[in-house]
Amino acid sequence: MSFQNHNERREAAEAAKKAMLEKFKTKAAPAQLDPTEAAKRIAEAQAKEEKRVEAEKRRRERVELERLERKLAAEAAAKAEEERIANEAIARAQRKRAEAEAAELRRFEDEARRDLMNAARKAARK
Repeated sequence: MSFQNHNERREAAEAAKKAMLEKFKTKAAPAQLDPTEAAKRIAEAQAKEEKRVEAEKRRRERVELERLERKLAAEAAAKAEEERIANEAIARAQRKRAEAEAAELRRFEDEARRDLMNAARKAARK
């Protein structure tokens, strides 16, 4: 790169820098806000924040209630399952007792038949 080309670039960069500084200096200062307008904006911001806080409070309460509802539903389901298992065990015990009684009744009937058959044989022999 030639020395002359370098100087031209440097001068162009300095000119651009100077133009940016002038533009920044002439930039209009931000307009001063009217005190009543500022107070109005502050009041609106506070009202908005209060609404947000209330909404967050309601959301947390709703989430807590939903969590409790799920917990109660799970407990109810567990209790229902325990009751179902207990009822099945009771029904099984009742069936076994009924089967045992039926088996005992059949045994007594078989014994009675044998006794009758033996008595009939004895009577036939005499």
